[in-house]
Amino acid sequence: MATRTWKLGEIARGGVITAEVKGNKVAIIGKDWDMSEGTQRGSSQKNAEEWTRLEIEVKTNDVHSQLYDFLYDLTTSYYADKIIEWVESKLPKREKMPWEY
Repeated sequence: MATRTWKLGEIARGGVITAEVKGNKVAIIGKDWDMSEGTQRGSSQKNAEEWTRLEIEVKTNDVHSQLYDFLYDLTTSYYADKIIEWVESKLPKREKMPWEY
């Protein structure tokens, strides 16, 4: 499983977005910034409280639009693209996103 957390602060609703890739399943998690850990990007946000989540299987026909729509609701189009780019890089090599066929 691959996991990455973006600590975007006021650029994202809640401030923290975590992406998890496990096989061909992807989870995007929106979290509230854990102020008890500090306000700097270097602060640990591993205990940040989850407030929204999208779990999707890559084989779903409209996976790209679902991921993009969900992320765009959380942050800017720039970071939505960057997070999707990271997700694609962590998928198994034999898997392709449905729009690549």
